[in-house]
Amino acid sequence: MAGRYFDQWTIGDTIAHDIRRTVTETDNLLFTTMTHNPQPLHLDVEAAKASEFGQILVNGTFTFALMVGLSVGDTTLGTLVANLGYDKLVMPHPVFIGDTMRCESEVTDLKPSKSRPGAGIVTFTHRLINQRDEIVCQCLRMALLKRSDA
Repeated sequence: MAGRYFDQWTIGDTIAHDIRRTVTETDNLLFTTMTHNPQPLHLDVEAAKASEFGQILVNGTFTFALMVGLSVGDTTLGTLVANLGYDKLVMPHPVFIGDTMRCESEVTDLKPSKSRPGAGIVTFTHRLINQRDEIVCQCLRMALLKRSDA
């Protein structure tokens, strides 16, 4: 699915993205080692077992990246000029290997660009939700999108 242009969004638009993803041990291991993150909670089964969680925790930056990735096809694919920033990132519940993630996005603000008449800024609230219906990650994403009428 292609993303929408700035002028095709309205505040309150909400999308439940179709693509879901089960997090694997390989996802967590590769992402953690590729980013040089030595946190034992992500890499050391024995250390993770001894923690309050009792098992490996999935790297939070992987969780965040997965949330954004699951949203792109329906929101900004083919219409993005640039991501301008992310704000209010929270991870209220942990993610474990084997959890299945789904994403929802809601448009919470729209602003025509002052410097680019052919574009506008859409603020999305992205939510990543596990199979237990717990929000595991949430943020605001500000995206500069092309206008369809430009």
